[in-house]
Amino acid sequence: MSTRIPRDTPMLDQLESGPWPSFVAGLKRLAKDNDMMVDLLGQLETSYETRKGYWKGGTVGVFGYGGGIIPRFTELKDAAGKPLFPEAAEFHTLRVQPPAGMHYTSDLLRKLCDVWVNNGGSGLIAFHGQSGDIMFQGVSSENVQAVFNGLNEIGFDLGGAGPALRTSMSCVGSARCEMSCYDEARALRTVINNNLDDMHRPSLPYKFKFKFSGCPNDCVNAIQRSDMATIGTWRDNIRVNEAQVQDYYRAHGMHDLYNDVVGRCPTKAVTVVASDQVVPGPHASVAQLGDGNALCIDNKNCVRCMHCLNVIPGGLLPGKDKGVTILVGGKGVLKIGATMGSVIIPFMKLETDEDFARLNELARNILDFFAENALDHERTGEMIERIGLANFLEGMNIPVDPNMISQPRSNPYFRSDDWDEQAAKWVEHKQQKAA
Repeated sequence: MSTRIPRDTPMLDQLESGPWPSFVAGLKRLAKDNDMMVDLLGQLETSYETRKGYWKGGTVGVFGYGGGIIPRFTELKDAAGKPLFPEAAEFHTLRVQPPAGMHYTSDLLRKLCDVWVNNGGSGLIAFHGQSGDIMFQGVSSENVQAVFNGLNEIGFDLGGAGPALRTSMSCVGSARCEMSCYDEARALRTVINNNLDDMHRPSLPYKFKFKFSGCPNDCVNAIQRSDMATIGTWRDNIRVNEAQVQDYYRAHGMHDLYNDVVGRCPTKAVTVVASDQVVPGPHASVAQLGDGNALCIDNKNCVRCMHCLNVIPGGLLPGKDKGVTILVGGKGVLKIGATMGSVIIPFMKLETDEDFARLNELARNILDFFAENALDHERTGEMIERIGLANFLEGMNIPVDPNMISQPRSNPYFRSDDWDEQAAKWVEHKQQKAA
């Protein structure tokens, strides 16, 4: 039972009055048995009253590590310099690496909670941060090491914090999703396990994030929220399960098919034609609808937006020639505004040990280039914006590929001064790759 007398929190109480669940209710529930949470509510109420934040940083860590802990010390002091809310005067957060794909058992979750509460933690846990971390929020400096030791004993390690490689995320992917185009969990573990020093001993100009999405649905928001995004794709035709397409058609009819599938294709690659007018071809995917009409997909114009596959799951599926597209520079950054990743590798197979080794080599090279060329507090996208994408590709020894794209071209006019030179380079690259 808590021994601290809770103060009145009228402003926090208002956050419980709406129709939706409130985080305040959770904090109050924890406060019944935890003095730290009682004082945390007091500090939060003060912040709401004054419209000011009262946390400052510092240096807190565990033996052998330079990152993984977010220090928070209260600035609310009385005239004698003593904390107004002493039990929450230190409210540090541990960032912990989750299992790849966020797979847990109920037994494992109970063990995590027991370690947290039995070693001085507040009981407050968040699954997951933007980098995928398990967030253990609220522990004093003297108990940080004990919590880490307990987590480490059951197989968990700290994630990234500060100017370092961050923890990384992958979608649930091939474990249970039919849209998956590669082994996301293996890709994550290959890259992170081989670069742990940059996570636990911060030495980069700023933070760096990897994210791994199994298909262009991009469920972990890799293209917008990671410095290097690995996104599953395919380069052959969309597969068709005609029976399941017909099931959809019988359930929804032509009206929904046109409005929800055909009409929403951004490149008009999906059409409905009479069965006797279907033109077979190497880039056509066809499903007979059973009423004299057929659903046709022109795969040459497909941009892998995933909409038709999402509307008719199981009926339309990714092709068999699967791989990944790799992008760099995504993040809502401070200097140049929100950016999405730019394609640097349009397609790469990711199946064999050699393929995963190449992925790790690329990740390592990008990290090294970032460490050597970025300014302090500058993300990868900001660095590329400053030095130019062409210089980045040259520094990485990545040949310019016509399939690379930063954003769709809005101006029909472009300079072609060195067109012949660049075209010759591309032809030479393709010949070398074929040899």
